[in-house]
Amino acid sequence: MRSWRHPTTRSIGLIAPLLLAATAFGSDVDVFVVDHDGEPVADVAVYATKPGEKILLAAPAESAVMDQIDKQFVPHLLVVQSGTSVQFPNSDTLAHHVYSFSHPNKFMLPMYKGHAHPPVTFEHSGVVILGCNIHDHMLGYILVVDSTTFTKTNERGKASLMLDRPENYEIKIWSPRIRDEVELLTRTVSNPDELEPVVNFQLAKKLNPPHGDQLAAWQEY
Repeated sequence: MRSWRHPTTRSIGLIAPLLLAATAFGSDVDVFVVDHDGEPVADVAVYATKPGEKILLAAPAESAVMDQIDKQFVPHLLVVQSGTSVQFPNSDTLAHHVYSFSHPNKFMLPMYKGHAHPPVTFEHSGVVILGCNIHDHMLGYILVVDSTTFTKTNERGKASLMLDRPENYEIKIWSPRIRDEVELLTRTVSNPDELEPVVNFQLAKKLNPPHGDQLAAWQEY
């Protein structure tokens, strides 16, 4: 059995550059979103931008997928980088007619099943609201962001972002359920010496109800 030995000066010298490299390349920023009662909010888009910095983002090599299952868009909220191509397969046995009037990302996919249409490329940032001309209760969202760093909160209201250096980043959140003013949905990470910053959002207003199968739920949005 091998006995434990105290690290030598040489071994410490090997480890230290690795720690410095990890700090230089980036660290996780944990983001927590809770409602006005302090309860976690899942499925909230979380993304990072650098204020005042315009960067040219290369188009992603892989496309994203917004499916249609049981007369619902799946996922209900999809987050993509600007320039991403999104596939809209219809996995239902019923035909759908997908559209969006969200300017400047509006599009129309006439009635189809399966994979009848090529992917749609979303060049402009913003919210894309999806509907079906046949099934009025169907509702979905695509949030297009000018960022390569984005995710969504889990059931505990938590999301983790990897930033190359957590300095002067704006962390933003969005969900169709959130009714707070836009200016309250941004926090700034500006401490480069904090290895694991935590960003907290507590919403002031009551959330919109989750989208369901009823037309009344659509009208809540």
